[in-house]
Formats: sequence, structure tokens, C-alpha cells
Amino acid sequence: MQRRDVVRLGAGLTAAGTVLGTAGTVLGTAGTAHAETETATDARSAARAIKRIWDRQTENAGGTWQGTVTLVDGDTLVTAVDQASTSVQTAASMNKLGIALAVLDKIDRGELALDDRITLTPEIILTGSGFYFHQTAYGDEITVANVLVAMLLVSDNTSVRLCGLVCPPAEINETLAAKGFTDTRVEPNPANPNRMWLGDTTTAESADMLLRLARGELLSASSTRFLLGVLSGLSGYHDGFRREMSSAERSRIAMKYGADDANRNESGVVFGTDGAPVLVYSFMSQFEDHWDDYGATHPAVQAHARMGRKFLDLADAAGLGGTTALFDPQDHGTGTSGL
Repeated sequence: MQRRDVVRLGAGLTAAGTVLGTAGTVLGTAGTAHAETETATDARSAARAIKRIWDRQTENAGGTWQGTVTLVDGDTLVTAVDQASTSVQTAASMNKLGIALAVLDKIDRGELALDDRITLTPEIILTGSGFYFHQTAYGDEITVANVLVAMLLVSDNTSVRLCGLVCPPAEINETLAAKGFTDTRVEPNPANPNRMWLGDTTTAESADMLLRLARGELLSASSTRFLLGVLSGLSGYHDGFRREMSSAERSRIAMKYGADDANRNESGVVFGTDGAPVLVYSFMSQFEDHWDDYGATHPAVQAHARMGRKFLDLADAAGLGGTTALFDPQDHGTGTSGL
């Protein structure tokens, strides 16, 4: 999932990150020895268990971590992890969420439409992640919807440039600011007003963005369903949080991954079977090594996978659930009849 064609090279460790294992425990102090099998009966016991798992997994992985994990218990939000959550870090492809938010907000304002067309020219192609660059022949007239699906489902790098043609980086940043995000920004390319680097974010703002999306607070109902449907698609990224899950469980999680050089990031929102959000998470980490491992064997990604399985089980055991359900987690095509 290499991002170097979009994100500026040379992203390194930042002193602002909290080094593994140093953050205080939320909702109680973690003990020194706990069984790997954690249990929960309510939101607070789930939060304590999640914090213990976070501490173990991030310590085992190494690196420098920032994290936000919040449980949704009706109208109440319960903090499980809050580690260096306001530390501004390289977002990598996780900021494609913010780009999509701005494009869909423009659609909601009536200034753009999902079926508007963009020409895919050879000059706009970027390699790295995605699929447009594999075509080798271009000239397609593709819809804005097509571009957004490519950007969110398979993290296509070319799609960032295509989005910039209909929603320039300055407008993206204005939209993010108007919606209350102060640290999540793309970085405009001074040589071209329609191009950008993916910029920065924090785990606090990434988690907040997903939670507010799930609650219908940032976009129209139709745009919200579109965005969450793509982010939870079963053809998307599964190396991290969703790795050790069934297809039905994976469809309950809308997420976005980002990686470049030292950085391995992932943010997502977990839904109950009724479509209401039950947990939101955002992980960011920086490593001095493993830069060229963009696969499932990277220590951070392995930690994401272990935490994902355990966090989902704890949320389900605790009987969590929000009060807003805009999303059908089972609304994915099943079967292959007729192919």
C-alpha cells in the first residue's frame, strides 16, 4: 500500500508522539498481568479491557504511537484510549477521508454531482496504490462516483489528483475548517492549484470525523450512506483491524488505512448489527525501521489486526450501541450467481 507518489517523502519520527507504554490508563489503572482473553459486561469494563490490550499490543510492536478509541453507549461516549491524540502527524492516505468529505459536501450543496464526468488523461496518472495506473491506456470519461470509490476502497493515488480537478485543495481545507477540524489539512502544491500532498491529521480528529459521519452530522443522509458503504466494502483493505474477521463482521467496519515511509495509520468506525455506531478508533504510528514493508507483516499492522479482533468482541459483549442508525452493515452484494 505504498503512498510515496502522493505523500511527501522523508516523513520521519516526531517528538510530539507519545512513546509506547507511557500514557496513563483511562478509566482505571492497568494491572501488570492480565489474561489474553478479556471480557466485558458494559461500556466501562470494555474500555478498561481495550486499554490493557492497547498497551500490550503497542508495546510489543515497538515504534511511537498515537491513539484514540471511543465506545458509544447510547448517547454517552466512553474513552478507552487517549494517547497523544492531538499530536499532529503525517496522515498518508488516511486523509483521503477528508478529501472525500469535501467532495461530498460540495455535492450536497448542489455544486457537483456523483455522475459528473472527469477525463482520465495519461498526464494525471500516479503509480503506487490503486488501479488506474495499471490500465496503460487512457481517455476514459469517469464519474465522480467512480473516482471516490477508487480513492476510498483501494486508496487509488491518481484519484486524489482527479478530486483536485473538481474540488481543489484550498476548497478542501476550507470545508474541513468549516466543519470544525483544525489540524486535519491537505497540503496544496504551490506549482499547481489543483494538486496536493495528503498532509496531516491527529487521531482525535480522524476518530471524530468518522463518529460524526456515522451520526449523520457532517453530510446528507445519502452522501453519508454512500461514503460509509464504500469504506466498509468487502473488496477493500483487510490487512489491519478487519483481518481476523468474517465477511459479515468486516462489513460492520468502515475504515481507511494510510501508510508512507515511517507511518502506519488506520481509522475506522464499528457498527452494531443494527447499523448504529458502537466504537470508533484511530491508530497512528511511526517506526525507524520496516519502511519498505507495506504488507500484513509490518509490526504495526499486526498489532492493528490483533486489536481489531479483540475490540470487536469486547464491543459486542458489552452490548454497546448508539442511537443513530444510518447504515446497513449487511448492504453488500452477496453471491456470484449470473457471473
